[in-house]
Parts: sequence; structure tokens; C-alpha cells
Amino acid sequence: MSVSGPAAPMIELNDIQLSLGRGAARVHILKGISLKIGAGEAVGLVGPSGSGKSTLLMTIAGLERPDSGTISIDSRRIERMDEDSLARFRGAKIGIVFQSFHLIPTMTALENVSIPLELAGRADAFEIAARELRAVGLGERMSHYPSQLSGGEQQRVALARALAPNPAILVADEPTGNLDEDSGKSIVELMFALRRERGATLVLVTHDNSLAARCDRTIRLRSGQIVADEATTLSIAAAQ
Repeated sequence: MSVSGPAAPMIELNDIQLSLGRGAARVHILKGISLKIGAGEAVGLVGPSGSGKSTLLMTIAGLERPDSGTISIDSRRIERMDEDSLARFRGAKIGIVFQSFHLIPTMTALENVSIPLELAGRADAFEIAARELRAVGLGERMSHYPSQLSGGEQQRVALARALAPNPAILVADEPTGNLDEDSGKSIVELMFALRRERGATLVLVTHDNSLAARCDRTIRLRSGQIVADEATTLSIAAAQ
């Protein structure tokens, strides 16, 4: 009888080095980052401004390419992929929520959410988009344009768009950074509820320690290096 080994991590980075800029302006951002994140795990990336949090998140999402090192997402080496293959893989596997929403102003909420589905060739793109908007509480706002929506509503549209392809991984870069306190709390509750419901892996960049505490682990960066990787107090309590 064969015995299967431990499951491969959903996300695995080994010795990632990454610099941005050219010539004298080139800056070494990520310095030997190695990291494993399991399927269904929620991880908060924290640290001071300029520590490399957002760059690390974009590297995981395949939006920044490292100078060296390896990145495996769901056992696929994404740093080896060409741009077209990487775009298709990212569209199927990774949902991204940005601080500044990145909605297309000339498209309705329904059209914005349907974009990744249409790019993937889904014939039922609008049906799925409508379902996702209802899931984030915007069933009555589907025909509205971004300018007709509040900041919190726009971020709900962005969250629906990220989750519409049913990705294995959700990455969020300061998702409450442009929202007032009440709207921010509402988005956080919704994001964690939908993530639990779907079993997605969550990687979250935040300056908010209370938000990071909602995750299973907190990874602290400083000057492009991981200086701490700890289970959060809440996750420890839940396990006891």
C-alpha cells in the first residue's frame, strides 16, 4: 500500500531576489525571500512602508518577475512561464484586490465583474458576475457606474471581480486603505466570510495590526527580508 506524502504548499517561494529601477536608480527590494503558504491558509504581510510587502504580494501574483529564485503556485513554476501563459494561469488561479479599486469607469458594476470571465471565454460571464454582485450585497447596483458608487461599494465590486473566476488564491493589497472605518470593517468581514466559504488561500498586505490578527499567520518584513513569521493570537486561540 502506498502512503502519500504531505501536500505541496499552495504558494512556495525560494530565495527570491528582486530589484526595481534602472542604473543608479535601481533598488534591491526583495532580498532572499523564502516562504511557504498552505492551501486555505490566511497570511498577513506587515511591516513599515518600503519594507517590500506590496512587491512581495505582486511577485506572488505574477505581476512582478524576480531577478532570481523560484515561485511555485499550486505546484506550477510561474517564473518560467511566458507572459501569455502567466496571464492565463493568473486569471484562473489568482484573484487580486487593490487599494485603489481599479474599476473601469465607463463600465457598469456588472460589466466590470464580468471582465475576467469574458477573457477566460466563459459564455455565462454575466450570469456569474450577477451572482457575485449579489454575494457582496450589490444585487440592486449592477447597472451603476463606478462614479455612482461609494468607495465601499466600489471595493465590493472589486472583490466580486476578484472572486468571480473562483480562484484558489486571493491576494489583497491594503484593501481598506481608501475607505472610511465603517466601510473598511464591512469589506474585511465580507472578504473573510467569502474566503472561508470558498476555501481560498488569502495573502493580505496591511498596516492594520487588528486586520493582520484575523489571519492564521503574520509575516513581518523589514528592508526586503522576513524578520518574523508567527501564528496569530486569534489562530492559536481557535486551535486550542
